[in-house]
Amino acid sequence: MNPASDSSFQNSSPFTRSLLAPNPGPMSLDGTNSYIIAGPDARGVVIVDPGPLDESHLAALAAAGTVELVLITHRHKDHTEASVRFHELTGAPVRAADPVQCHGGEPLRAGEVIQAAGVEIRVLATPGHTSDSVCFHLPGDGPDGSVLTGDTILGRGTTVLDYPDGRLGDYLSSLDTLESLGPATLLPAHGPVLPAVDAVCREYQAHREMRLEQIREALARLGAQAGVQAVTDAVYPDVDPSVRWAAETSVAAQLDYLRG
Repeated sequence: MNPASDSSFQNSSPFTRSLLAPNPGPMSLDGTNSYIIAGPDARGVVIVDPGPLDESHLAALAAAGTVELVLITHRHKDHTEASVRFHELTGAPVRAADPVQCHGGEPLRAGEVIQAAGVEIRVLATPGHTSDSVCFHLPGDGPDGSVLTGDTILGRGTTVLDYPDGRLGDYLSSLDTLESLGPATLLPAHGPVLPAVDAVCREYQAHREMRLEQIREALARLGAQAGVQAVTDAVYPDVDPSVRWAAETSVAAQLDYLRG
């Protein structure tokens, strides 16, 4: 395989390409985007989120260049299931905020600056989707830089908070952090690349405030101590049964936020 000419790799920014894993679903959209980071003329590459345990997907990632480092955005298995196997294939250290997800590498530190594959990669702590969620800011990637957002921001739709591990207050603070990056290219783990992270953050913030207002109205009708299922029925009356759990999780996170 010559990865440079392999049509399954998509150019996502000047310093990145992506490879879509074969794991589509209601929560993963088209599948997990595994990213390949490399600066101009770099022989080595950094892989972000090797994804599910699929040998053909991992072989393609391993063939993208000499893998120097593997970075993980958060613990969910559609991002991490292949980590041990990919470490075995490449010998590259796997680093994540959660020590459990590290293999041959140290846990990531908030604010850490990594130099690898000819690229400066800044680690941003962005809890909310999960407590261990991080994003990777590439300030030199194009005129406005880029940011790999994992599941903190998606390319389509909105993010589910994995409550109680993920908390809405943390998530809103993380959106503020990402908005401060300005119009950096948004490289999500699911869905298409988007042109400006700050604009998407403002859309996400408006969506969260709309949902909070709907829940406030539901509580005014149902009573201040209404439970998750009753509030979900009121706020998400037409939700598909396959994702009902996600709606209930979102409601639980918002009730926790409102009730302090």
